[in-house]
Amino acid sequence: MNSDIQTWIEQLRSGNVRALARAISTVENRAPGWAELLKALFPHSGKARVLGLTGPPGAGKSTLVDHLARFYRNSKENYTVGIVAVDPTSPYTGGAILGDRIRMQDHFSDPGIYIRSMATRGSLGGLARTTADVTTVLDASGRDLIMIETVGVGQDEVDIVRLADVTVVILVPGMGDDVQTIKAGIMEIADIFVINKSDRDGAENVEREIRTLQSLAMRGDGWTPPIIKTVASQGLGIDELAAAVSAYESYLREKNLALNKSVENWQERLVEMLRDTLLEKAREKIGKGGLSRYAAEVAEHKRDPYTLVEEIAAGLEKS
Repeated sequence: MNSDIQTWIEQLRSGNVRALARAISTVENRAPGWAELLKALFPHSGKARVLGLTGPPGAGKSTLVDHLARFYRNSKENYTVGIVAVDPTSPYTGGAILGDRIRMQDHFSDPGIYIRSMATRGSLGGLARTTADVTTVLDASGRDLIMIETVGVGQDEVDIVRLADVTVVILVPGMGDDVQTIKAGIMEIADIFVINKSDRDGAENVEREIRTLQSLAMRGDGWTPPIIKTVASQGLGIDELAAAVSAYESYLREKNLALNKSVENWQERLVEMLRDTLLEKAREKIGKGGLSRYAAEVAEHKRDPYTLVEEIAAGLEKS
């Protein structure tokens, strides 16, 4: 291993926040040395608990994450926490619209909490393409708990399960038919349901609708996701949510399901990593301007796209 990277990793693992920030930026921007860095960090990962929180805009995800972080920091275990907030991408700058989560700035003076905001940069599923790699960096840095807060919820949001040990879906009263709209997605990914802003009218209706949907579909692991009511703005229900997270983790251990879940997650992620790697190689092979030339030929019906893709794939096999 490169001695500079070895020194860098030692600094990162000793709690050097600047080294951690530099590592995350290197990985996120695919800067020179990013792959070597991840290869060296991976053996140190796998110890952190990863909690995914997702829900529609305005559901209060950030406020909930804020209070959860405070809960885990103040617990007797005094957990160290990493927060990855995946924001919509600004169409003008490519940066995260919400920046470094201004409303979480109370935590910036606490070295035990590290907050990173990431832009989706147009990737589907609410997760930035490199969120998984950033999670690995935070894990290897020694953080006990990593919380990933994603942009929205729906069919495309199932990407979160590839990263999270526990997935929390946050809903709010007043959504109406939206619960029906997203039911296919949430029934598959939710390990815990949270009805936030539960002091509002309609909280019982949301709970009833979730229970109705649960009665129609049985999960493969036999777990029935609990429904936790919170009022995050007042810090209410945070203890109950943390207890539900702990209960699901205990269930996975008791049923010996944790490894199976990890294997399934990695199966999905490996496919995604292969897809990204092969796509990059294909772009290199085609060369600058090659794609637009091919697209013009197909658009003008000078050649068919199916043969073209086969030829490009065949070229990758030979290289």
